[in-house]
Amino acid sequence: MVDSEFAFEPPSDEEYDYEDLNSDEEKDDENSDVEEKGKNHTKKTQSPWDFSSYTESVAEEHARRSTTSIDDKISKFIQQRNPSDSIPEEEEEEMDEDDPTDSEPDRQEDFKPEEEDEIPTTASGGGDNKQFFAKADGVSFHANSFMDLHLSRPLLRACEALGYNKPTPIQAACIPLALTGRDICGSAITGSGKTAAFALPTLERLLFRPKHRPAIRVLILTPTRELAVQIHSMIGKLAQFIPDIRCCLVLGGLSTKAQEAALRSLPDIVVATPGRMIDHLRNSMSVDLDDLAVLILDEADRLLELGFDAEIRELVRVCPKRRQTMLFSATMTEQVDELIKLLLNKPLRLSADPTTKRPATLTEEVVRIRRMREGNQEAVLLALCSKTFTSKVIIFSGTKQAAHRLKILFGLAGFKAAELHGNLTQAQRLDALELFRRQEVDFLIATNVAARGLDIIGVKTVINYECPRDLTSYVHRVGRTARAGREGYAVTFVTDNDRSLLKAIVKRAGSKLKSRIVAEQSINKWCEMIEKMEDQVASILREEREEMALRKAEMEADKAENLITHRDEIFSRPKRTWFVTEKEKKLVANAGKEKEKGSKKKVMSAEEAEERKQKAKKKREYEKNLPRKKRRKLEASREMLEDEAENGGNARNNKEKPGISLVDLAYRRAKAAKGAKKAADNGKVVRTNKKPNNNKSSSSSHLNKSRPEEMKELFQSEMSEKKQKRSAHGGGKKSSSFKSKSRYKRR
Repeated sequence: MVDSEFAFEPPSDEEYDYEDLNSDEEKDDENSDVEEKGKNHTKKTQSPWDFSSYTESVAEEHARRSTTSIDDKISKFIQQRNPSDSIPEEEEEEMDEDDPTDSEPDRQEDFKPEEEDEIPTTASGGGDNKQFFAKADGVSFHANSFMDLHLSRPLLRACEALGYNKPTPIQAACIPLALTGRDICGSAITGSGKTAAFALPTLERLLFRPKHRPAIRVLILTPTRELAVQIHSMIGKLAQFIPDIRCCLVLGGLSTKAQEAALRSLPDIVVATPGRMIDHLRNSMSVDLDDLAVLILDEADRLLELGFDAEIRELVRVCPKRRQTMLFSATMTEQVDELIKLLLNKPLRLSADPTTKRPATLTEEVVRIRRMREGNQEAVLLALCSKTFTSKVIIFSGTKQAAHRLKILFGLAGFKAAELHGNLTQAQRLDALELFRRQEVDFLIATNVAARGLDIIGVKTVINYECPRDLTSYVHRVGRTARAGREGYAVTFVTDNDRSLLKAIVKRAGSKLKSRIVAEQSINKWCEMIEKMEDQVASILREEREEMALRKAEMEADKAENLITHRDEIFSRPKRTWFVTEKEKKLVANAGKEKEKGSKKKVMSAEEAEERKQKAKKKREYEKNLPRKKRRKLEASREMLEDEAENGGNARNNKEKPGISLVDLAYRRAKAAKGAKKAADNGKVVRTNKKPNNNKSSSSSHLNKSRPEEMKELFQSEMSEKKQKRSAHGGGKKSSSFKSKSRYKRR
């Protein structure tokens, strides 16, 4: 069990203050100067994350590509702006004094009608999981220090240098078991130190590897590039006193040739994303995983969400069967359980603090966006960020386009913001994280790329500008703040369409939310400002599109020039292969979409069910008021569908066109018979292709006839009776009267 008295001790690197670097020069005492320098030197090396050293700088990239950054475009428009468009500081101070509503305390939101409903029970697979997982008797989630975990002196020095004094529960439970080589399935709350939980025992085992035979012995798979960079940096800091252990980073967006050279040198640890790792295994020379000893999957549920299921299976097929496998995630789903059964051998399930899915120090708030005010959502966000949450804020948007628009609006409004999403290059993405880590910008506007695993120091607030789709996404988003026992705020914008999802989150998470009221005057002020900035936003977007078009044209020209100049060399290269074809990829993607649609149909909120009931009721009332002819057509078509369902689809073999009701078919044939009779009376020749065959019926066919066949025979017999009557009466022209539709009802 988890020790209830456990308290996070924040490491010293997370309290790093950049302003203290120059404080040593002001000291007079030499001894104190030396001590302060020693402390500050320790603090300099403490930060485990360093995103700037992995790629070229963004300025170099823009110079190479002959483009300008979004910040340059925004600053150019700010310089061209009229002074009347900007908000003077005096007016802002007056508005702050006249508007007391911004400083109102949060009001408790009442969710009792939804919270008193049935509390869903979390089914964990029952007896099958108990039989599959090994018993974790005697596992302790408490340790006083890292010395109790039997780690070597270099690792203890690294933990001390990083400021890690006391292991977290997941570290205290995982490290001793991982040192014995057991397969582990670990889950814990966000910010509980899962990276160190698998990195420390892995490095400890590598100390005793056969050094005379180099090989890739550890493979760590992550869902996102930024998380891979973070883990690689973390392992480098933990192994700073072990110089003979080498770690390699393999991910998309970086140089393929440099990664190939690093893999050929056979590093001890490889941190990779699944797609790029498979690419190197199939298309790079002398790269294999034959001597792999440890396979680690971090954020396994996110790996499956992003569609890496097939890639993981392919990598597992290449890995040796005799290996140690560790899987870590903050949330466990059914797909993760299936993956566990595929990868792990008699694993131990370690759940540190499983009931608390979110930190206790987290304050959760809701900003309601009514249907009439959905167009003012950007103004509400700017109002919050201008007065309430002014620094160290991560804003999650739903799409890449929305994140980019918010970045432009924040820049034009004078806020320091960076963006992080998939439309940026890898250098720009890492540069945004580095700027936010160094606190050179106050806001990081991101998509779900930043929702998993990233441990960005000092995040005070997370704002869900777009409401997350499910509870898992919500837990991981708000897990970027309130880490390691610190306080944090999570603010979620909830529209009328997201209210049912919010209630489900509250019910399942069991937490109480507060409602934040944003001042109406501030919202109106920012609405006017956004309207004035719309032309500038459109100009910036248009300029970016023009730059992109020019960049694509230059790339195509360079490609054609290279094909002409180096034709023989290019065509002599072997074609890069993949483990599935394009056709198989499309089939898998379509199957996933159909599965998502099916899952969406199964899950239905109370509001959606009520809407469906109202629609069905309106439909019934509408059909009651229909004319008799249309109503009977509907009844006949429904009867036909019911008969097809009962007979197992025998009616599909009929020759009639699908979608035509039987009543319409009868009317058409009656009209054709009338036309043929008129033509015969006028002396014209009528060709009949089909003749009724009355000898066709038998006792067996009568038993197994479908409704359309029965109707067809009834119609043909009626036509034959009419012909016999006409021949008996001498063929005089008479007015034909068609029988009522009730004649064609089932007898």
